[in-house]
Amino acid sequence: MYTLLRSVRILFDLIEILIIVRIFVNIFRVPVNNLFGKVLYELTEPIMAPARALLEKIGLNKGFIDFSPWVAIIILRLLYTFLLNLVR
Repeated sequence: MYTLLRSVRILFDLIEILIIVRIFVNIFRVPVNNLFGKVLYELTEPIMAPARALLEKIGLNKGFIDFSPWVAIIILRLLYTFLLNLVR
């Protein structure tokens, strides 16, 4: 069971790193019309879309700063904590 939890943790860490890379790509306006950009968006969008939808429902999606990456990271961490407590 430890190996499975460790694998899930590594997967979540990789997704968080990809989300942070996506933040920097957006900040520095790096062109994403190449393979790297497409892969980055394909891997992070399934997590970012629900976070963006949650912010739209709450009404916090207005403004200059996009908080959806941070909400996505918080959701990932909460999900991992839930899974960890479910197993223990």
